[in-house]
Amino acid sequence: MLRRMKPISAILASGRPLHRRGVTTWSPLTTAFNTRPEKRINFTRNEVGLFGVPELTSYEGFYALKEKAIFKTDDLIEEATSATRTRKMVTIFDELSDTLCKVADLAEFIRLAHPVPNFCHAAEDACISISGIVEKLNTHKPLYRALRAVVERGDRMETTDVDKHVASLFLFDFEQCGIHLKESDRQRVVHLNDCILQLGQRFMAGAVHPRSISKSVLPEAIRHFFCADGDNILVSGLYADSANSMAREAAYRLFLYPDAQQEHLLSELLQARLQLATVCGFPTYAHRALKASTMETPEMVSEFLQTLNEQLRPRAEKDFALMRKMKAAECGTSMPLAAWDTPYFTSSLKRTYLQASGSEYSPYFSLGACMEGLNLLMNSLYGITLQNTEMAPGESWSHDIYKLAVTHETEGLLGYIYCDLFERQGKPNQDCHFTIQGGKVMDGDRYQNPIVVVMLNLAQPRWSGPTLLTPSMVDNLFHEMGHAMHSMLARTEYQHVTGTRCSTDFAEVPSVLMEYFASDPRVLRSFAKHFQTQEPMPEAMLERLCASKSVFAASETQLQVFYSALDQIYHGPASVWRGNGASTTETLQKVQQQYYGLPYVENTAWQLRFSHLVGYGAKYYSYLISRAIASWIWQTYFERDPFSRTQGEKYRRGCLAYGGGIPSRLLVSNFLGREVTASNLTNSLINEIDTFNDRLQPPPGGTLR
Repeated sequence: MLRRMKPISAILASGRPLHRRGVTTWSPLTTAFNTRPEKRINFTRNEVGLFGVPELTSYEGFYALKEKAIFKTDDLIEEATSATRTRKMVTIFDELSDTLCKVADLAEFIRLAHPVPNFCHAAEDACISISGIVEKLNTHKPLYRALRAVVERGDRMETTDVDKHVASLFLFDFEQCGIHLKESDRQRVVHLNDCILQLGQRFMAGAVHPRSISKSVLPEAIRHFFCADGDNILVSGLYADSANSMAREAAYRLFLYPDAQQEHLLSELLQARLQLATVCGFPTYAHRALKASTMETPEMVSEFLQTLNEQLRPRAEKDFALMRKMKAAECGTSMPLAAWDTPYFTSSLKRTYLQASGSEYSPYFSLGACMEGLNLLMNSLYGITLQNTEMAPGESWSHDIYKLAVTHETEGLLGYIYCDLFERQGKPNQDCHFTIQGGKVMDGDRYQNPIVVVMLNLAQPRWSGPTLLTPSMVDNLFHEMGHAMHSMLARTEYQHVTGTRCSTDFAEVPSVLMEYFASDPRVLRSFAKHFQTQEPMPEAMLERLCASKSVFAASETQLQVFYSALDQIYHGPASVWRGNGASTTETLQKVQQQYYGLPYVENTAWQLRFSHLVGYGAKYYSYLISRAIASWIWQTYFERDPFSRTQGEKYRRGCLAYGGGIPSRLLVSNFLGREVTASNLTNSLINEIDTFNDRLQPPPGGTLR
């Protein structure tokens, strides 16, 4: 159900200007984000609590929130299992989910981000308590039977297709824990989930552990590239940016040398996942992981990867041929191109296009200018304004937080985005988006507005000037704001499916699409201005920057296809990757030969450093699918005019507004007017690569092919 939206025709006929394409003076938003945040001393006003939650004026408030959630949960369980209930089952379940998520999601964020240990510890305790409640719910058979009866036979109240879809999602979540199985099998599911968690944690720790070797193993000429530890050398990564070919090769071979313990952990993890899937009635873990996704089955993913791979192979080979020329020119002789070379020569060609380091572009990308660019874009596409809002005492967890009110020109306030953008001690070093409160319809047709946090790790502004972003930081900012705006604009009836609470292979579409806007010269031209003079970025610099973002796109995409195929095969039938006692490395060799244009390097085991196998098991393909769909949307709706209000309204209402409220495969096909097939997805990516290559001019002082 969509709420609080006027018809497109009414908006377009309102006579309001659709967008402004530039500013001549710094706006209030630019000024706010370019000003060093200062800690304010509160003398008179009472503190309101974190995020305005009154209990959280103190860390002890988490205990009160936890207790309130427990009592409300008990009431909702009683209502759901009552023979005389008066509300739809899905409404009760969504309120139950909302009750727990409001505590768990907030507590998880505070556990990670709050600089005060007492708050972190109390938040962690709250997370553990809510997890305990969820575990009990997952074994509550009367509650499960009540929901299953509604899903299988219908509710006594009138329901919509969205109601039925969301109820089925709740049921699938229930059955993930094996509640529908006989008790011995359910206990097996619990045991396997615990094993998978522990194996995953140990594998991830080993994936980043540095390799220690004797100095004598390395030629003396390259030892200085690595960290010394007494008589040993520590190799902590691939050194992909090193200009020294020998150092790159040594790092690659040493860091990726096979590790028996990691091989054991990965094999056990994959086996445990397969057993879990089998107990739950799925042929493979990939089938279990892809249920309710955009692609729906591993067979569809495999078809997509194979179709895309066929189209990419000749295009990627052209990329590799150019890299070979670059390597020969650099080394003075013809040498084979290897896996340790591709990141270096990709970066090298990008630098050639830029004719400068990324930092030389930074004066044109002050944080305030970038935020104003986002504001201009949101206003153009959706009639939305991002307003910096003063926070009440005690509302934020650090003094350097900004709060944005997301306000529509006719609909009013849509939600709040808290911007935690600066690095600080103890803060996670990752760029991400957190949902603190999901949007949902409340009683009386009121709407619970979403609250989210965008987290980056930018340098604190100096006294002499604002925080300046490199081009890659601008991309990251737009990406994370894409998630945030998905949360703001998904006016769903149920919080369980609001915004980014959708299938993994669709959740990244709005954020990846924002990267296309961040790579378009027309968009960058609207805000890329020097922080001191307000002079726009010179046109030649702007064009070089946009050109640099897609060099060697075919070979980079082929690498992602290889990673995705390997992930799918690992989580497919055991006979494929464990046939005749094969190791995961032997499987890697076979998959690389089929899906990647460069040969496997003997005595390396890249997969044992691939921590995404834990967090994205059987779903690593999601990045490629999201990019394919985002590219398809960009080409269809925005490539002609990235500021189009007409197209922005279509995208908002036809895509963003639904969140996960309808199956993502149906959502995409309805919005784009074509079926989501391997061929259509492949075409969107190949068209993008070919269009870019056709437009690409030779780099300054060189030839492209």
